[in-house]
Amino acid sequence: MRHCPPQIESRTIRQSHNVITLAIIIGNRGFFPAHLCESGRREILKVFEEEGLKPILLPAEATRFGAVESVSDARKCAELFKAHREEISGVLVTLPNFGDERAVANTLRWADLNVPVLIHAFNDDAAKMTIRDRRDSFCG
Repeated sequence: MRHCPPQIESRTIRQSHNVITLAIIIGNRGFFPAHLCESGRREILKVFEEEGLKPILLPAEATRFGAVESVSDARKCAELFKAHREEISGVLVTLPNFGDERAVANTLRWADLNVPVLIHAFNDDAAKMTIRDRRDSFCG
């Protein structure tokens, strides 16, 4: 049986006024349809609102759709997360398409939050398997 590291297992969930704050990384890869990042962002933020969660993520205008796909994007995102380190209880990595794993890993490494990370991927729609709408999210 695999156990969580002691520093995670015993750590208290950081909450601000009974609201759990999660950092969000929206992964992207340059040659996949970036517009899926925009719609994926809207969908994730809607769920956060419905569930009463506070999101910390790059503004949509900070990078292409606020997604992380380059070293520069990763640095911006890591700096944002560092600035909110005391609020963040965990990280949600969401992949609306086949995201760039290096950019996501760099963001996590540079932010150095030491919190749990959940990876989420959007499903492809069999009716939309065209070059314009193909996700391949589970490959990233």
